[in-house]
Amino acid sequence: MDTKDNLPKNNNGNKPRMRFNYYWIYGIVFVALMGLYLMNDFSASKEIGWTEFQRLTADDAFDRIVVHNRKNLLEATVKSNFRDRIFSPREEQLSTEPKVYVRIPSADKFSDFYDKMAAEKHISAQVIYKESDDILWNILASIGPFVIIILLWFFLMRRMAGGAGGGAGGVFSVGKARAQIFDKNTNVKVTFKDVAGLMEAKQEVQEIVDFLKNPTKYTDLGGKIPKGALLVGPPGTGKTLLAKAVAGEAHVPFFSLSGSDFVEMFVGVGASRVRDLFRQAKEKAPCIVFIDEIDAVGRARGKNVNVTSNDERESTLNQLLTEMDGFGSNSGVIILAATNRADVLDKALLRAGRFDRQIHVELPDLNERKEIFNVHLRPIKIDSTVDTDFLARQTPGFSGADIANVCNEAALIAARGGKRFVQKEDFMNAVDRIVGGLEKRTRITTAQERRSIAYHEAGHASISWLLEYANPLVKVTIVPRGKALGAAWYLPEERQITTREQLLDEMCATLGGRAAEEIFLGAISTGASNDLERVTKQAYAMVTYFGMSDRLPNLNYYDSTGQEWGFTKPYSEETARLIDQEVQKIINEQFDRARNILREHAAEHNRLAEKLLECEVIYSEDLEKIFGKRPWVSRSQEIMDQMESAESESPTADTPPPAH
Repeated sequence: MDTKDNLPKNNNGNKPRMRFNYYWIYGIVFVALMGLYLMNDFSASKEIGWTEFQRLTADDAFDRIVVHNRKNLLEATVKSNFRDRIFSPREEQLSTEPKVYVRIPSADKFSDFYDKMAAEKHISAQVIYKESDDILWNILASIGPFVIIILLWFFLMRRMAGGAGGGAGGVFSVGKARAQIFDKNTNVKVTFKDVAGLMEAKQEVQEIVDFLKNPTKYTDLGGKIPKGALLVGPPGTGKTLLAKAVAGEAHVPFFSLSGSDFVEMFVGVGASRVRDLFRQAKEKAPCIVFIDEIDAVGRARGKNVNVTSNDERESTLNQLLTEMDGFGSNSGVIILAATNRADVLDKALLRAGRFDRQIHVELPDLNERKEIFNVHLRPIKIDSTVDTDFLARQTPGFSGADIANVCNEAALIAARGGKRFVQKEDFMNAVDRIVGGLEKRTRITTAQERRSIAYHEAGHASISWLLEYANPLVKVTIVPRGKALGAAWYLPEERQITTREQLLDEMCATLGGRAAEEIFLGAISTGASNDLERVTKQAYAMVTYFGMSDRLPNLNYYDSTGQEWGFTKPYSEETARLIDQEVQKIINEQFDRARNILREHAAEHNRLAEKLLECEVIYSEDLEKIFGKRPWVSRSQEIMDQMESAESESPTADTPPPAH
């Protein structure tokens, strides 16, 4: 039998070649250096007897004598004019500091001998007594620099090699891609079941995963696999989590890296890393490449070369554009990217053929927040008081990351209180902690300051309760939190569209605190600065963005392209004066409206303020006792009622089918 073909072959069908190992070079160089060191005697030394040492000492032949007490050994440096009596001519020529070693009877006998010689012969040798032997230290000190140089050279050669044989990346391996690879052998525990909400986004991503699993299902109809998908949305909405779920579901190689991994101080490194990334991806195709925070490398290229240009970043972006849509075929390589700044990305990166789909991952709505709470409450021990519907209503505008933080904070609060289960109260305290900050009960306030804070917060609460479109109150406190001396929590209405009347009601409720100070205290304070800031921004938005002004109707000066207007305004100075006048008019009207409402309900407002001074914290139930039940149903409650009625009307599995 011929066995010459039994050797393993590579992909080309050829027998594997023996690769030269660079470690052999390291070994040869190290042995050569050590041989040179051992062959050369840099400090000649010789051992002599005690009698001969006594004779030479009497002749004053030594410059320095070091006595090692514990070893009964001494080391003496020979004077230059006595070297020929002790060493051979060759030893004397190669030596820089000739020494002799002597075994002495004891340190005491040497001391007696030296004292006698010093008195009689007046010898000039310097004597040093040492308790420990430093011969080993001397050896290490002599060869230490060579060892350090060899190790440094070894380290640099390994870095320059960039792995076995150098490979892609070149010098110092900075050009190699730093992607983390997940494949079928990697245990990725995140699946689509762990991603709550995001139904539309999951559907689009699942389609990509299904294409990789069953490509013939789409190719038989003439369809082509999408080259890329861009996940766009605010921070914390689950873009990276969705990508991790893709890695757990796809069962194909998954390359994960950040946009900042391409950035380097060396010129050309970013482009080299892009080439290396796609080279690895093509070798493992079909596969998915995920680039998180792609805005770090995909920002729009500057128009002004002298001001906004960055040659290294732009060359990296150009290489990325070429790889995503170049002359070469990238079949089977799908690019997933995530960003929360899609407005700053280069237009060439967003076109079809590179990123065919833009998947918007928005903040969760009421139902999605309920699903997210159910996911994060799985590992938490809760009792029957915890209601996910209530928690979802109490967290409007929260992202998935915020909800996860609420659940974790509630567990920490319950553990701090020594509870066995996490209760509803703990979740409410967690929301308060995240939104308003930590309670500061140690902050010292006078009775007058507490009264001012109470009347201010009561003004907000009263007007929000009495206006139809104002956000309903949940809780009011005069306990300082964070930087605020008092705080009020409302249940914002999650509207798809907002009317002018709704904006005006919210503005009036925001100005209620300043109006209450002016009416009932006769003096205004700086406590309303944040309220005034919010109202001013809202009024300017109504005039310049929403076209809700009487004198400037149907105008919008907002630039949705993200290019901004540069150093010039898109309107004249006369229009700017009109804008300022309209903003002032809107704010003044709502401030007068707030004062009139408070004057009409002065008795109820004062009762609320006094109760707030007494209890420090009041809830919506307390307002209902003072003002009566609100005649309006909130939008969130209306949606939940519709969902409950729809579920109750839907036929169940136990209902028998109608008879025919």
